Amino acid sequence: MHIFYSLQGFKSFKILLALFLLFQQPISMQAQTLNTVQNVDLARYAGTWYEIASFPQRFQRGCFNTTATYTLTGKGYVIVENRCNKDSFTGKLSYIKGKAFVEKESGNAKLKVQFFWPFRGKYWIIDLADDYSYAVVGHPNRQYLWILSRTPMMNEMVYKEILLRLINQGFDTSKLQTTQQKI
Repeated sequence: MHIFYSLQGFKSFKILLALFLLFQQPISMQAQTLNTVQNVDLARYAGTWYEIASFPQRFQRGCFNTTATYTLTGKGYVIVENRCNKDSFTGKLSYIKGKAFVEKESGNAKLKVQFFWPFRGKYWIIDLADDYSYAVVGHPNRQYLWILSRTPMMNEMVYKEILLRLINQGFDTSKLQTTQQKI
């Protein structure tokens, strides 16, 4: 009987150890704080951005030529207009308009985007070129990620450097899907 309890305890230990090892990486990745850039000049950020790559989302399924246009308002928010062509470069235009609200004391790097009232999603600018030629937007849960550029194509070396910084921020870059842009 004593041996049975010892084996039972050993099995429980092995199961707990396996569960710990299985969930250790995702927990540590989620526990890591997501850093944003220190400051964003919204006037320079405004304008049209081309999506270079993103984590696939249901609402973007089948999108080609994806862009986001940001327009400053004097009303305390930024207008957000997302566009893409569905299923091909010349497919039907898909369009949605929303508002982005800056979180206080975030240096304009943390916004909350609202496409449907009352829901708002976190939009954190986590990487930004000094010349505003590219931006990387993510969510602290690391389930949403967009790499944006002012042009439909991005220099391959710049893209690889962005990927390295994303890995250091705890993102699984293997989930990135390149966006098809007409050049």
